[in-house]
Amino acid sequence: MLQLAAPVTAEIEIKKSRFIAVLYPVTTRAEAMDRLAEVRQRWKDARHYCSVLLTEGDSGLDDDGEPSGTAAKPMYSVLVHKDVGNVLAVVVRYFGGIKLGAGGLVRAYSQAVSAALQQAELLPTIRMAHYKVGIGFAEESRVRRFCAEHGISVLEASYGETVALTLAAPADEAASLLAQLSDCLHGALEVLDVPS
Repeated sequence: MLQLAAPVTAEIEIKKSRFIAVLYPVTTRAEAMDRLAEVRQRWKDARHYCSVLLTEGDSGLDDDGEPSGTAAKPMYSVLVHKDVGNVLAVVVRYFGGIKLGAGGLVRAYSQAVSAALQQAELLPTIRMAHYKVGIGFAEESRVRRFCAEHGISVLEASYGETVALTLAAPADEAASLLAQLSDCLHGALEVLDVPS
């Protein structure tokens, strides 16, 4: 399976309707929802924001008001055919006044995602391991700095008597990185949950 190296955008026009495809590399639904909100903000006056989310643990298809099966499903088919995962695909549509019909919409949404993929740099997917760790409040900034320097994503933080962080690290390096982080904190790291 492949994933995007960076976000890409492509635009096509069919019978005066504009279709803007935006593809983002994502690993979680929360991250995808943030990117979708950015798209809605950037193209505020568009008619539709059809989307497909494909990640290791989550997926979703949304036709956003287009006739059922004419937008998200063809977008999904293109991504699956190209073997792309860990992605949020959004196609923004500005209606041009000419109805395209179901077949026309299917072709338009497929073409928009294909156009964006043609510009994308695709890399092999990196399998991620997720850990939940507990630390003291004083260590949080040091942990976040360590994570940023070592390619570890901080997915979630919750605060109680201690700080609980959900981390995602490349699976083949995760155990070693966790050990390094523990050493950096002189053992003041509690692993609360490990991947099964």
